[in-house]
Amino acid sequence: MGFNRFSLLLSIRIAMLMLMVILLSAFISQPGYHAASLLLVILFVVQAFDVVHFIRKTNTELTRFLQAVRYADYSQRFEFQHLGAGFSELGEAFSNILARFQQSRADQETQLRHLKAVVEHVPVPLMSVHSNGNIVLWNNSARRLFGSHSIQRLDDLNQFGVDVLPQITSLGVGERRLVDFVVDDMQHQLSVSVTEIILAGQQERLFSLQDIQSELDKAQLQAWQDLVRVLTHEIMNSITPVSSLAKTAVDLVEDCKQKADQLPELSEDLQDVADAVQTVARRSDGLMQFVGSYRRLTRLPPPNKRVVLIETLFNSVQTLVAQELTENKISLNVDVQPQALDVNIDVDMLEQLLINLLKNAQQALVGIPQAQIILRAFLNRRGHVVIEVADNGPGIANDLAQKVFVPFFTTKKDGSGVGLALTRQVMIAHGGSVKLSKADIGGALFSLTF
Repeated sequence: MGFNRFSLLLSIRIAMLMLMVILLSAFISQPGYHAASLLLVILFVVQAFDVVHFIRKTNTELTRFLQAVRYADYSQRFEFQHLGAGFSELGEAFSNILARFQQSRADQETQLRHLKAVVEHVPVPLMSVHSNGNIVLWNNSARRLFGSHSIQRLDDLNQFGVDVLPQITSLGVGERRLVDFVVDDMQHQLSVSVTEIILAGQQERLFSLQDIQSELDKAQLQAWQDLVRVLTHEIMNSITPVSSLAKTAVDLVEDCKQKADQLPELSEDLQDVADAVQTVARRSDGLMQFVGSYRRLTRLPPPNKRVVLIETLFNSVQTLVAQELTENKISLNVDVQPQALDVNIDVDMLEQLLINLLKNAQQALVGIPQAQIILRAFLNRRGHVVIEVADNGPGIANDLAQKVFVPFFTTKKDGSGVGLALTRQVMIAHGGSVKLSKADIGGALFSLTF
């Protein structure tokens, strides 16, 4: 309606100009009307100026409106009540259009912030790789995965393992692959999958890097526990009657020997039988004890955690092993940085675990001159508490480093293969991990990360 009124007023002004032109032509052609002609000329000029000003006001405000739309300047206001001539309706229309643009922009920004918040809090690390090799980390999970390391180009992935970059770049769209990933001395097993996105003609590959190390550890531990539980149950069911019958047979043979003292030949035969049966009984008892030790792997109670100073924990462990280490001429160096470092653990479990590791180190140091063990604790770059037990013994071969935590596996002649398997189980129960590597002083280094 405002625009119709504007057209009407403009038409009236143009009609008045035309009327003035006609009158001026008539007065000029008649002699004696000089004053009237001059007055009409003045009125014509004023009316023409009014028409130009009337149109210019519209063009100026229309230009201001279009500039506001172009540059998304929604602060502009169009209030033309003081201009009259229907401009108030025009200003209201402009203002309404800008208000709708502003509301639409606000809705889009709200939706964009929501999507960014969702992506930012997705628990799976997300990473984009552009066709030029540039990398973008999309969420907090991805930044936590890479820590303080600068990740901008594909080549930057080489610092996390020699196989990481080839494994990721060779992954096809829709494929999923397990990749070993080491960052800040912490081992991760990543389930990597990729999809492809094309926006504005630009190709982009979006990778999800899900860390499934803890899930794999728990699944593997559960599988070993199930296996050990079945094996120990079946073996115990089979060996228990054998052991019992062997002991009964020993007693019967002893009775027969007493009754056959007059018959030397029979006594000798009975002695052979007694020796054989005693051997069976002794080996049966040994096997039952051996199987019984594996039951500990399936009966580990949930840890009763509490916060404890690591210095206090180390002092307790040091007291328990000090005499034995002194007798074997082994020095124990203890270091905690910072001294107030604490950890949330089951103290009884960790004491026994550290004692077992110290005993393993002691056995590895037999015959080593200037034998030493280092027991230290510190915070790694990720803020995790790390406890290390290192020795200057012969160490463990690289091909055996991963096997030592497997139940039944042992490098000792009289070992049961339970100790380190139980160590790994205790660490998994604490939500941590244990790793074997080579120590700076030459021997084995066991790292417990909480």
